[in-house]
Amino acid sequence: MDRRGFITTAGALSLAAAVGDLRAAEHAFDPTEQSIASLQRALAAGAVTSEALTAAYLHRIARFDQHGPEYRSVLAINPNALKDARSLDSERKSAKLRGPLHGIPILVKDNIETQDPVATTAGSYALARSFRPADAPLAARLRAAGAIVLGKANLSEWANFRSTRSCSGWSGVGGQVRNAYDPARNPSGSSGSILSPASINGLVGLKPTVGVVSGKGVVPISPRQDTAGPMCRTVADAAILASVIAERPLGFGAHGTDIEGFRLRGVRIGVMPIPQGAHPDTTQLFANARTVLEHEGAVTVDLKSPKAFDESGEYQLDGLLYEFKDAINAYLATLDPSQVDCKTLTDLIAFNRAHADQELVVFGQELFEMADAKGPLSDAAYQKVLAGLKRTTDVEGLATLLGQQGVEVLVGPSNGPADLIDPVWGDRRGGGSSQIASAAAIAGYPSLTVPAGLVGGLPVGITLVTGRNQDGLLLQVARAYERAANARVPPHLMI
Repeated sequence: MDRRGFITTAGALSLAAAVGDLRAAEHAFDPTEQSIASLQRALAAGAVTSEALTAAYLHRIARFDQHGPEYRSVLAINPNALKDARSLDSERKSAKLRGPLHGIPILVKDNIETQDPVATTAGSYALARSFRPADAPLAARLRAAGAIVLGKANLSEWANFRSTRSCSGWSGVGGQVRNAYDPARNPSGSSGSILSPASINGLVGLKPTVGVVSGKGVVPISPRQDTAGPMCRTVADAAILASVIAERPLGFGAHGTDIEGFRLRGVRIGVMPIPQGAHPDTTQLFANARTVLEHEGAVTVDLKSPKAFDESGEYQLDGLLYEFKDAINAYLATLDPSQVDCKTLTDLIAFNRAHADQELVVFGQELFEMADAKGPLSDAAYQKVLAGLKRTTDVEGLATLLGQQGVEVLVGPSNGPADLIDPVWGDRRGGGSSQIASAAAIAGYPSLTVPAGLVGGLPVGITLVTGRNQDGLLLQVARAYERAANARVPPHLMI
């Protein structure tokens, strides 16, 4: 059976098994727009079981993802999800709760290894039979906290590090993901990104300090820069997930560790300029967000973008090309040779050429080819790139901004609103994304996006950045803003 056939069959079997519980659960409990806390209250009160909750989500996947508008956001269903849910229901009846996610279904991105009978593909047919014997550490932490791995989320193939003219959200295995607010729109998903797809789809996204979450068992681009993190409806949900997957306690500033009780009084926030290309309505929403922050007691300080930010672009791509070649070759060497034929990046390039009707139908593999031409990480040219990135994004960039006038947190507009899906031109990468988000990703600082409202019916957000290992402070500030602004508008899914 081919990969697509396996996905379809596994999904059908899960849905067939779910039907009995689903019919009762549908009318008794609606899982849409529910927070983790509200789901846990319902589970504790017996208003729903984890099995029925899982079945309800499977029904929604079938209704909106596999049929109807075909959002294609879920690449594969875990055929063990209902069985795992029943087991967690039994544990709950015995008063054995694993943690804050006990009985909560979640999706993990399909570049994160799990022990379930679902391949970890990064969206590529080259890894379509890559079944892994163990969970990645972050997946193991989710499971230990009681989460049900419902399945794998689709993604931009190879986390969008294959072509210079890619169409975000497309993968050979999963097809084209559609935006939750408009199926004709791009869902985003730049290389390794959390903030961009979160802001464009009306979500909270936290990109933790690099190293807080283990990258082992995650298909890599750049170990220097890669980090997994939560994408959720609310800051509270993001905080729960972040605390579970973090390898060490989340860092906070000088304001204590209470997220719900935190207030913005006296917090100094550096406000970044509106970037060129921003939509006029985004400019107004950002001004509104600043007013909310000030009304809640924050002290806002206007800052200028450092000139060094403009220089970072000349180093960024070169650094990723070197790092991707080294990291993907090392990752491929860990895979079972009976399941994956490709052992090097050179092999992947040849595979795509040999399977062009599956892999190269929308865009090419220019980045793969550019990376394959690079030398080892010991090259002097790469060491020069590293020094340039540290200077432009960190020392003369974010560190300088955060060292001005007692500023603790930076804020700028997130990217958006979403572009139309365009397989001819690929991503236009418009919307005026703030430079602090890119700099934070390169320098390994934590960053977060939180919804700020709609532009033409499409979400935009604000981006927050602070110093390394201060992830908890970002969650505190974001929660205070979220509570006061109440700016998220849920999507109206089309049938």
